[in-house]
Amino acid sequence: MKALIHKLNADPRYSKVFEWGKLISLTGSVQLLVQASGLLTGIVIIRMLPTQEYAYYTLANTMLGTMTVLADGGISSGVMAQGGKVWRDKSQLGEVLATGLNLRKKFALVSLFVAMPILCYLLLHQGASLWVISLIVLAIIPSFFAALSDSLLEIIPKLHQDIKPLQANQAMVGLFRLGLSSLSVFVFPFTFIALLSNGIPRMFGNIRLKKIALRFAGGDESPNPIYQTEILKIVKKTLPGAIYYCLSGQITIWLISIFGTTSSIAQIGALTRLSMFLTVFTVIFSTLIVPRYARISNDKKLLLSHFLKILVGLFALSFVIVGLVYTFPHQLLWLLGKDYSGLSEELIMSMAGSCLALVSSSIFALSTCRGYIIYPVISIPLNLLTLLAGILLFDVSTIHGILLLNIMIAAVQIVMLVVFFFIKVLNLKNQID
Repeated sequence: MKALIHKLNADPRYSKVFEWGKLISLTGSVQLLVQASGLLTGIVIIRMLPTQEYAYYTLANTMLGTMTVLADGGISSGVMAQGGKVWRDKSQLGEVLATGLNLRKKFALVSLFVAMPILCYLLLHQGASLWVISLIVLAIIPSFFAALSDSLLEIIPKLHQDIKPLQANQAMVGLFRLGLSSLSVFVFPFTFIALLSNGIPRMFGNIRLKKIALRFAGGDESPNPIYQTEILKIVKKTLPGAIYYCLSGQITIWLISIFGTTSSIAQIGALTRLSMFLTVFTVIFSTLIVPRYARISNDKKLLLSHFLKILVGLFALSFVIVGLVYTFPHQLLWLLGKDYSGLSEELIMSMAGSCLALVSSSIFALSTCRGYIIYPVISIPLNLLTLLAGILLFDVSTIHGILLLNIMIAAVQIVMLVVFFFIKVLNLKNQID
């Protein structure tokens, strides 16, 4: 058997299959561990926090996601695009990284000033006291500052496909988070404790992640004005869309927090938690597929061929996932506890919307890594019309209506992004490196 495997591996027709099999099995197995620990952490928090506290936790996590996207504004896409051009040059790659980190810090300050008042209002609207709001705001800060650098630092080993150290670091962070959350929330079932238990492991993980990145990128380089100009070109195209996606991506939580009840917020948060395992596929995609796609030459046939194969694979994966959830809804809801046991239909809808969002974000990643940024003057009005139409069609004060709105928004985004991608690629002039 070993001789047969060695023979097949030496055959050019099968070597690629074995290479991808090893990469996917490595990335996938570690990500299963990472996401399993994340899912267990989420279940611990859901079961330990009272419904009202979990509603606060959902609002805080939602705003953390918004702050992170605003602080990025397309910077990571710009770093990936520029890094893909100079990934073999340690000094130049270090300059790209330093430029991205410098821009990210500036964007972070604006993000804090914009997002924090909104979070305070939403928490106050749900009955949180001023001291509870203050503790939650302070507890978010470690996670936010960790998020400022980790997504940029990860780009360096991804470009070099140095997967093992990256995966090991993620596994360490996930297990650390699980252990810290289980101990702390069990003793102190409060939102700010759960948030701190998420942020502290990420900060420790970033220390190791920086060491991994500096193997391939110089650590003493200063920001380069040329790279800053190129990154900002992508940011200018991406930022309006990123601001919109911040709003549209979190609009369900915001709408239900304004028009719905505290228990509805907790239910949406709990259902979303079960979608966390989709992150396994997101990480595999961003780690293995996107960097390789960024390195492809400007060959129309090659770009379209790979894109179509990836798209078919994403829809096939989504179909399988939704089918499994449809078959075993009660078993999955059991994980969340008795407070959420009657949400079978909502769980299926939530997973369908999450799978469509996975497809949409994957297409967006493939576009941005090539520097294809859809014009905000096109994307934002179209998405706003979709959002308004959904609000008029569905009752957004209910979970059912909110989930239908999610599905509608994701479906329209997929169509828009696919059409835009084809237009950009078909207008390319072939350039084979």
